[in-house]
Amino acid sequence: MAAAEGEGRPAATAFVVFGATGDLAHRKLFPALASLAVKDQLPRPFVVVGVARTLMSDEDFATEVRNSIAKAGGVEPGGRTVLDEQGVGFRYIAGTFDDDNTFRQVGAVLEACHAEYGTAGNALYYLATIPQMFGTVAIGLGEAGLAEEPPTAFRRIVVEKPFGRDLASSRQLDEELHRYFREHQIFRIDHYLAKETVQNILALRFTNTIFEPIWNRRYVDHVQITVAEDLGVEHRGTFYEQSGALRDIVQNHLLQVLALTAMEPPASFDANAIRDEKVKALRSVRPLDSTELGIDEVVTRLVALLQEIRRT
Repeated sequence: MAAAEGEGRPAATAFVVFGATGDLAHRKLFPALASLAVKDQLPRPFVVVGVARTLMSDEDFATEVRNSIAKAGGVEPGGRTVLDEQGVGFRYIAGTFDDDNTFRQVGAVLEACHAEYGTAGNALYYLATIPQMFGTVAIGLGEAGLAEEPPTAFRRIVVEKPFGRDLASSRQLDEELHRYFREHQIFRIDHYLAKETVQNILALRFTNTIFEPIWNRRYVDHVQITVAEDLGVEHRGTFYEQSGALRDIVQNHLLQVLALTAMEPPASFDANAIRDEKVKALRSVRPLDSTELGIDEVVTRLVALLQEIRRT
């Protein structure tokens, strides 16, 4: 988001969340907005526009956002939050992502936000949906004329991981995003990189005079990357049935940590320089086959166990 003229904060924005009633929005996005507001880093004016299938009013949606923030902060739900104190507006659209009328409503609400709050046509689209809907939403926005940037405004689209199920679907999704959005408008993100411990890897490696000289194959025997969570599948069953745990955390979160751990020092701490070194590290990874992983033996034992169960 561009900074507002003469101010050290982003320009006025309508933050459109597709999948606003889902787990990601409630556990991550809305509490994150509150955290930004506490640090006085939210745009002003700022409007949160929720888009999902559930029927509810604007005020019902505002209450859900407040409750999500309260739950994350360990305070009583239902009360005013820092978003209310900073005059954040709330709008809600009930509709499906494959319905053209949903995107016509989004356009109408963006115009209303400009008239009521002065958001100047700026919009940030956050796709907190199941991955299978990423392309559908991007194309829907484009066909409704909501991807094109007006001369004095910006339009951005944020896509959460996983970015496709495999190489072919990843390339297809990239084509769908680029059908209406230009590259500078597209943000492909992995929220795991925002964790403080993950961000500290760069500081630990490259600014620590104790570890930096010995962080290499001469002195490091091996590295183990472990993810331990106490959060279960809970009500994310639909997502896991489509994606699975491997695509949910290994091919994105863990490979990002692997790249930060193994990459060579970047020429600068610019985003592009860090990305280039990550790519070099990942290209150096040697794929393991099933015999090295012992998968064949596991499958054989599992089949034998299933056969035994059937006999009994």
